[in-house]
Amino acid sequence: TVGLTEEQLKKAGTAYNKGVFPFVANSRARATFDTEGMVKILTEKETDRIVGMHIIGSNAGEMIAEGVLAMEYGASSEDIARTCHAHPTLSEALKEACMATYDKPIHM
Repeated sequence: TVGLTEEQLKKAGTAYNKGVFPFVANSRARATFDTEGMVKILTEKETDRIVGMHIIGSNAGEMIAEGVLAMEYGASSEDIARTCHAHPTLSEALKEACMATYDKPIHM
């Protein structure tokens, strides 16, 4: 987890978008029989700037680094969604969750 939670955003009265992508829909997770978990992205509604990222499941400790970097540089969910992510990898779930905040994921 990095950044704000939904509860914090609600308490502050911040309008936000949420994108969630479950590992059960990710090809690497399915190939390794490790499908429990998900990626959740929270963005400011008006700017699409990422304000929170939450990952539960395998490889979360390594995947969260992409979120930390994105937040440090003020990235939007669209910035991450338009970035190439290798296939098949668990990090594709992060890309898909970002796509879900402003559009829809490819694999759901």
